[in-house]
Amino acid sequence: MKNDIKVQRVILNLTQQELAERIGVSRQTINALEAGKYIPSTVLALKLSKLFDKPVNEIFELEAND
Repeated sequence: MKNDIKVQRVILNLTQQELAERIGVSRQTINALEAGKYIPSTVLALKLSKLFDKPVNEIFELEAND
């Protein structure tokens, strides 16, 4: 699953740690999300959507092999 988390985080001028604290996860989770190594739960995807003020489908995109 591709995502736009790093771009959105940079636009808000947040570190991985700051983003993690705002949505209640660890910095390692943010790192794994940005690297595409972790698929978020629906709740986590919705928290990111709300924080970034973007629809979920603008942040996450299924790839052909997903």
